[in-house]
Amino acid sequence: MSLSIRVRLSLMMLLEYAVWGAWAPVLYAYLVTAKPAGLGMSDPQASWIYNALPIASIIAPFLTGQLADRFFATERFMGILHLLGGVLLIVAAGQKTFGGMMGLMLLVCLVYAPTLALTNSLAFSHMKDSDKEFGGIRVWGTIGWILSGLLLTFFRNRYPQFTPRGMTDTLYLAGIMAILLGLLSFGLPHTPPKKEGVNPLAFLDAVNLMRDRNFLIFILISFVVATELQFYYLLTAPFLEQRMGVPQANVPGVMTTAQIAEIVVMAVLLPLLLPRMGLRKTMVVGIIAWPIRYVVFALGASAGPSMQWLVVASLTLHGFCYVFFFTVGFMYVDKVAHADIRASAQSLIAIVVLGLGSFFGNIITGWIADIFKDASTKTTNWTGVFLVPCVLTVICAVLFPLLFRQTATSAEAAEGA
Repeated sequence: MSLSIRVRLSLMMLLEYAVWGAWAPVLYAYLVTAKPAGLGMSDPQASWIYNALPIASIIAPFLTGQLADRFFATERFMGILHLLGGVLLIVAAGQKTFGGMMGLMLLVCLVYAPTLALTNSLAFSHMKDSDKEFGGIRVWGTIGWILSGLLLTFFRNRYPQFTPRGMTDTLYLAGIMAILLGLLSFGLPHTPPKKEGVNPLAFLDAVNLMRDRNFLIFILISFVVATELQFYYLLTAPFLEQRMGVPQANVPGVMTTAQIAEIVVMAVLLPLLLPRMGLRKTMVVGIIAWPIRYVVFALGASAGPSMQWLVVASLTLHGFCYVFFFTVGFMYVDKVAHADIRASAQSLIAIVVLGLGSFFGNIITGWIADIFKDASTKTTNWTGVFLVPCVLTVICAVLFPLLFRQTATSAEAAEGA
């Protein structure tokens, strides 16, 4: 891969996840904060707005799969989607009602969700050795997520009025990032459509893998873990603001601690430990990290700002949670699926995790947060909230090693399993 292509693909990944990272970690706090600082929505309403992306992740392959594969060069299709998404994000930034925000965020996610797969396919199309090259390109996506958090913190502290009046800085910044990526996309390496096209329903071929007991257990645990993961994504920002005493302007920067840890775990610990522990044990460690984090959150909620340091430190566990379970899980799927259905199998797990798991997780999270909120004082019992996913992940941490056994097919490809 030439230096020019590597730089352009790295910028593509950086901006792709900078768009998502600009709003996903902190928009929830803006939605539920009382007016005029926020929109004063209920937790169930805010959780439905976050369901825009899971819904889009399920719908997008049906709506855009053949367009990208048969009719348009990938880079041009991405450019159009991101330019449209950028405009929609800036319009959404000024919305004041649940209906307006929900409708626009659904449109935003319908044009954004396909690009998550398109960036990967475009990158793979220009790599000579994806096993060696993809990691170095994909890590820039995590750096982009971190960049958005740091930019939000910088502007909130240094230039508090940089966002146009009546708009939220999270969606406004995401819109700017999307427009930049839309313009950049037209300069990405040319990736013409495949003449033969791809069946958008191909992922259904992988369903037969669930006849294998181990794969079925993996799918079910992945679904449950994905539902509880939304407690972290949706509620960490308001929890840090309302209970742990982190200034609202600093929350985006503080939350990048999780992504910094993700890079360290991905680049240093995973290559070191996976060959020694094998897929199964590594995934178990990833699951165990979840209840530990929620125990710390629950204890911090009881103690208040005096435990702010420990709660912030526990954000680093996200690196273990995500990399050791989900990233290694994607590797497991690649090992057990035959070559002709690997793409379908990856699509299946993506729909289970990013689509169905996130969808139901958002609904459950909003419902639980609403249950533990005092109607008169509008204060949240954060200890009660975080004990729910804690119990859920403890159950997963017990059941997964008891029920899941790595198959012979996967064991052949993973040392130490």
